[in-house]
Amino acid sequence: MHTHQTYPAIIKRLRRAAGHLNSVIQMIEDGRPCLELAQQLQAVEKAVQKAKKTLIQDHLDHCLDEVVGPLARDQREAMAEFKEITRYL
Repeated sequence: MHTHQTYPAIIKRLRRAAGHLNSVIQMIEDGRPCLELAQQLQAVEKAVQKAKKTLIQDHLDHCLDEVVGPLARDQREAMAEFKEITRYL
């Protein structure tokens, strides 16, 4: 099994998002105002986005380096720049 140090944090974030999502479902069933629903859905969306971003960054930081192997200095700089720019996705 392939795991990374960030997996526990990602799992924790996704479980929190799942709890929020269940709350939103209950809020809809209870007829809560749309503004409250939208706010809670935004929180769920942000939590999932953060989990995805963490997963992708972790993959780039570890798995990509393993596949690419040793690089020349200019290539290492380009790889570092690539990893850095992906933080803005």
